[in-house]
Amino acid sequence: MAMTMKGDFTDNLGKIYSIYVGGFAGFVVLMAVLDQLGIPDRFILWSYMAATIAIYAFIGIMSRTAQVSEYYVAGRSVPAVYNGMATGADWMSGASFVGMAGTLFVLGYDGLAFVLGWTGGYVLVAVLLAPYLRKFGAYTVPDFLGTRYGGNAARLVGIIVLFACSFTYITAQLYASGIIASQFLGIAFEWAVFAGLAGILVCSMLGGMKAVTWTQVAQYIVLIVAYLLPAIWMSTVKFGIPVPQLTYGGALSQIAQYEQVLGVVKSHVAPFQTYTPRDYFFLIFCLMVGTASLPHILMRFFTTPTVREARKSVGWSLFFIFLLYFTAPAYAAFSKMNLMELFASSTAGGGLLAFSEIPQWMLNWGSIAGHQLVTICGVKAETVAAIQAACEAKGFAAGFPYAELKLNNDMIVLSTPSIAGMPIWVVGLVGAGGFAAALSTADGLLLAISNALSHDVYYKMVDPKADAKRRLLVSKILLVVVALAAAFLARTKPSDILSMVSWAFSIAAAGLFAPLVLGVWWKRATNLGGIAGMAAGFLVTMYYLIGNVYGFDLVKGTGDEISWFGVQSISSGIFGVPVAFVVTYVVSLMTPAPSAEMQDFVDRLRLPKGGTMMVAGH
Repeated sequence: MAMTMKGDFTDNLGKIYSIYVGGFAGFVVLMAVLDQLGIPDRFILWSYMAATIAIYAFIGIMSRTAQVSEYYVAGRSVPAVYNGMATGADWMSGASFVGMAGTLFVLGYDGLAFVLGWTGGYVLVAVLLAPYLRKFGAYTVPDFLGTRYGGNAARLVGIIVLFACSFTYITAQLYASGIIASQFLGIAFEWAVFAGLAGILVCSMLGGMKAVTWTQVAQYIVLIVAYLLPAIWMSTVKFGIPVPQLTYGGALSQIAQYEQVLGVVKSHVAPFQTYTPRDYFFLIFCLMVGTASLPHILMRFFTTPTVREARKSVGWSLFFIFLLYFTAPAYAAFSKMNLMELFASSTAGGGLLAFSEIPQWMLNWGSIAGHQLVTICGVKAETVAAIQAACEAKGFAAGFPYAELKLNNDMIVLSTPSIAGMPIWVVGLVGAGGFAAALSTADGLLLAISNALSHDVYYKMVDPKADAKRRLLVSKILLVVVALAAAFLARTKPSDILSMVSWAFSIAAAGLFAPLVLGVWWKRATNLGGIAGMAAGFLVTMYYLIGNVYGFDLVKGTGDEISWFGVQSISSGIFGVPVAFVVTYVVSLMTPAPSAEMQDFVDRLRLPKGGTMMVAGH
């Protein structure tokens, strides 16, 4: 695979990735054979991690580049279908792969807000932004803001927003990779975070967007196979039909029966039990608008050869994301059904799970140091003796009821193969898929941050005469620094994965959506209007988010918790987004209109035809 030869590689993408898929399938079969031969489980789990990281590293090393265009935007040579796969991998982070089905497992109907919000956001990307930003011809989102709104002030505010949302997001990805590595490699979480970090850096540091793009295509293949296989397996075993989306209804009916047997009060299909209708739709709005504002996603559409390819790649992205999102509700339902069946069929009777029948997977996940992934009767599920003592103290002598079992959202997907009694080679495959999801998104986020800092701060503001070698060196150094900072923060386990990701979406929505959309669609938006709107939306959301989550009022400097109308922190963008639009509009009308040249520039930006409008990097 002569990746150093651009023409040869892009001309033979189908052949190259067909070989990759065949090799990956052969490796999975080999793991299944080793499992049948009695090879220790730990060896199989380590093999999955070692093999997948090795292939990602190989692609990253072979895609190394010293060309600015290739490092920042993959040489603008990525075909639409492959950019769609890379975007899908970039998008389906640890939150989507690891956290979303777990959230659906716990929340039921209310968890669909995440599916609706994230999927709907791509419609906004396709209609409002992606083709126009590609036609503009930037390397980064702050590049567009700096040009559209008159220089370094807008660029700097954009960088601050980009850093805040992307750093929050990457911390969640490293947290997810740490959970996976700690379980599958058998090492402490605090060190497992850095194992994930090593996999991220080897992909992104040498080849930038070029390496990340081709690595993400490979990672998408791993993660989608790892996600679909258990769902197809459970559907086939339970209903004889290998299409989980069709048997999803049967799983829901079975869950409803088990809920009656086990005395479960909170129905899986009943709406608005966790979120009020207002919070439900606020969350959908923030996730949709945040999706259309995330810099690392918008950057992916800078890599296509033409504006037309950018439009097509959004469609392909939606298709590849759809494959996972359409399966997630079924995945959660099958997992819940299998777990409830464990209690309903226990010899203890009365909906209790006998202490002697506690499955090994509960103890394995419950004993991970530093985490409360599985608790039973209020204690960590580390030993049967500890569980029995805690449950007997609560009056459960024969076993414990379903209500006393608490599973962390972030372990549901990874533990489902064990819950359903699948062999270890499937467990390892799912772990490799989750790892691929976390790594692919972290790669994109790191590039978004480091490229913005090196290109928009260093090159545009500090040293405009810096040559390509110096610019790329600065980007790589910053990439490592940001990655290490995020890893150290992830070690502290600041929150669950889905909450951190939701915060990132609200920050991006509040700070970037209005200036991007109005910058494209309203030629009357002025420099001061764009800067003021961007800053106002960002500051309002950050003020509410910090005050609501950490109970600290930034204005007063006191430890007062902030809560406006009872809105949850994951929907904090609901305040910042309208503020950004209103401030941009009002300030724009109060200040002189943009120059005739800028207004003409915006008009031409929206025309379907025409080539790239500016030479990026100049």
